[in-house]
Amino acid sequence: MARGKRYSAGAEAIDQDRQYPSNEAVELVKGAATAKFDETIEVHIRLGVDPRQADQQIRGTIQLPHGTGKAVRVAVFAQGEKVKEAEEAGADIVGLEDLAAKVEKGEIDFEAAIATPDVMSTVGKIGKILGPRGLMPNPKVGTVTFDVAKAVSAIKSGKVEYKVDKFGISHVSVGKASFTAEQLDENYTMLIDEIMRVKPASSKGRYIKSIAMTSTMGPSVRIAAAKPKDDSDH
Repeated sequence: MARGKRYSAGAEAIDQDRQYPSNEAVELVKGAATAKFDETIEVHIRLGVDPRQADQQIRGTIQLPHGTGKAVRVAVFAQGEKVKEAEEAGADIVGLEDLAAKVEKGEIDFEAAIATPDVMSTVGKIGKILGPRGLMPNPKVGTVTFDVAKAVSAIKSGKVEYKVDKFGISHVSVGKASFTAEQLDENYTMLIDEIMRVKPASSKGRYIKSIAMTSTMGPSVRIAAAKPKDDSDH
């Protein structure tokens, strides 16, 4: 596939055979992020797990120290007094039957969803729509809760979800190209520490197989797959 001049220029500075310390990788990725919009910086982590095994399905959330820089539209499925609580917390969309009906019609104008436990029977009916989009509320990541104010606030302030896909790879945003290199590196470091923390006991062999960082439109940079606090390059 043909690449643009900006992509090619950024790629020239990157040695694809080298695994860089994260602080160097951040500088390279930022330098290659030359699009006219504020590109998202993502980390792709290939793990030595088998997602088909229940005890190796890595999934959770983490509050990055500098957030993600992305304004997230949050929908809350709730009823009664929880509707007002969600609205006061800053939820963009709040409802139940009416909101579920919109989702069924394909009107999904949000990037995150929260639900109170008492309405999950209703939300479950649209799970086949929300699930494939990664929007299905889940108690494991704190999006099925009666404390909707806390959940809305956490998402709005930069809480991100991490999970492995069917290939054992986790794709997580760690900020924007406009972030400082220090902010991106600190977000990255906290993410890797968290991934190491949740390593399944049943995972055998090398746990972190590879790490790559990239911007929305830029080339990827390979990062040395070592826990930051144990890596002398950090």
